[in-house]
Amino acid sequence: MTSPVRSAPAGSSPAKAGQALLELRGIDKNFGAVQALVDINLEVPGGQVTALAGDNGAGKSVLIKCIAGIHSPDGGQMLWEGEPVHVRTPRDAAALGIETVYQDLALCDNLDIVQNMFLGRERLRHLLLDEEDMENAARQTLTSLAVTTVRSIRQPVASLSGGQRQSVAIAKAVLWNSKLVIMDEPTAALGVAQTAMVLDLVRRLADRGLAVVIVSHNMNDGFQVADRIAVLHLGRMVAVRPAADLDRQIVVDLMTTGASTREVGRR
Repeated sequence: MTSPVRSAPAGSSPAKAGQALLELRGIDKNFGAVQALVDINLEVPGGQVTALAGDNGAGKSVLIKCIAGIHSPDGGQMLWEGEPVHVRTPRDAAALGIETVYQDLALCDNLDIVQNMFLGRERLRHLLLDEEDMENAARQTLTSLAVTTVRSIRQPVASLSGGQRQSVAIAKAVLWNSKLVIMDEPTAALGVAQTAMVLDLVRRLADRGLAVVIVSHNMNDGFQVADRIAVLHLGRMVAVRPAADLDRQIVVDLMTTGASTREVGRR
């Protein structure tokens, strides 16, 4: 297993209070002649929700996959808790405390909630699965996130609603002492009540001190839950502002043209 390589210079110190948990500086990513990301700068603080907005093809998925260790940037630097790091694989990201919940959730319908939450990281006792320990850890994690709608932690994932499945996927990410949780379209295909449940859960993660990044095409979700909104246009980061300083029309302008002359509350 590889580990994320920290390359802090001599005399460097851990991240200070108020410093960004994750910082991207000048990140570039190319796929042949296509420039997917160009000079991306972004700070992701703990205890806040950062919504990543952008039109199709703007680079949202590429950016989160660079953070998650699926793609390696072609240029720039990533800092974690104030120290430069190289995240080459998803295992490297997980070792730092970065967990990603993708749109397909990566859950196995034929397994129950506990089995899904510990899939690939099962706990053993005397060379046997420690079912009691895993059940307790799963139950405590779901309880701490106020996920109360599941009937039993042993019910098959196939029997869960869309909102419940999303909640289990988020709880699975939090279970591993994550510090940053990235969510790709967490409310896609959910109804109104299930969307509200998932957004409440997203907010609780930030209130617990975690850094949260959400990618969503639904601007209402972003404005409802995000502290900050970062907007990508054609692979470039054109704005990172407090959500209170933006409105939907300004974000649409930024997404489609890369700029906006509007002011909040004025048309």
